Amino acid sequence: MSHILVIGASGQIGKQATEKLLDAGHTVTALVRNKDKLSDVTADNLNIYEGDLEQDFSGAFKGCDTVVFCAGSGANTGPDKTLLIDLWAARNAVEYARQYNIKQFVMVSSVGSDDPDAIDSPIKPYLVAKHMADEHLRNSDVPYTILRPGSLTDEAGTEYVQELLPGDEDKREIPREDVATAIVYSIDNEKALNRIYGLFKGDQPLKSVIQ
Repeated sequence: MSHILVIGASGQIGKQATEKLLDAGHTVTALVRNKDKLSDVTADNLNIYEGDLEQDFSGAFKGCDTVVFCAGSGANTGPDKTLLIDLWAARNAVEYARQYNIKQFVMVSSVGSDDPDAIDSPIKPYLVAKHMADEHLRNSDVPYTILRPGSLTDEAGTEYVQELLPGDEDKREIPREDVATAIVYSIDNEKALNRIYGLFKGDQPLKSVIQ
């Protein structure tokens, strides 16, 4: 089992991933700005680290061998937070991972981050930030797994997905719970190293896609 740092552990995907990783027997360090947001998550194998992603948060990496980055600036913030969290904090997390010889870095990215120019969308600054963060990780010497989910929903996960972008825009979505489950399946999985996965609703078992 791994000691996993979850960055953005109080977010919608991060909290579900934290709970699933704990249930799987991993030790988790949950990096959050406010520990009260995880007051309902208790486990002997959980450590909570309060930190600000706009400051030095390298201390959270101590003792960890795996990192999950699922932090985000949020839909209600401006371009400044997109730049500082989705790009710069992610970039800094990769640099800290290099310093601490992290064996796997799981990045939760986004559909469209492979080519932000290909999508005419008001969220293009967000996609550019995600693209640059992904590229920084890929060009580092840190083993990575990049997840690029479609539009996120709050539906219950099905654990059935497809990797390829659906032609129908209405089908380019995925429950957050399935993204959290994909994180769990990626951990300690050699086949997931240095791989990029698209995640959309589909008919393929999620576990078989990742493993």
